[in-house]
Amino acid sequence: MAQDLSRQHVERIARLARLDPGPEKLAVYQGQLSAVLKYVERLEALDLDGVEPMASPMDRAGAMRADSPGATLSPADLIAMAPAHFESFVRVPKVLGDGGGA
Repeated sequence: MAQDLSRQHVERIARLARLDPGPEKLAVYQGQLSAVLKYVERLEALDLDGVEPMASPMDRAGAMRADSPGATLSPADLIAMAPAHFESFVRVPKVLGDGGGA
């Protein structure tokens, strides 16, 4: 069984990643990284004899569906859902630049 990462290991990983999480976050990351390593250890213990490797998840039969158009919203429904609108235009929050968001 893998042992938990030491605080020094987590500090080194943070330094290599050029992160400065602060002391309160180091303890959180120590637990999270230790859990990830334990999970990887569980994965390594799996018996995969006879399982054919995939180059991509898309190799699975039926993974890709046909790209066909589906139902769309009516203009009235779209305007009703929009945060703001003007005549037939909808206004949405800015998500690029200094507007925050994704």
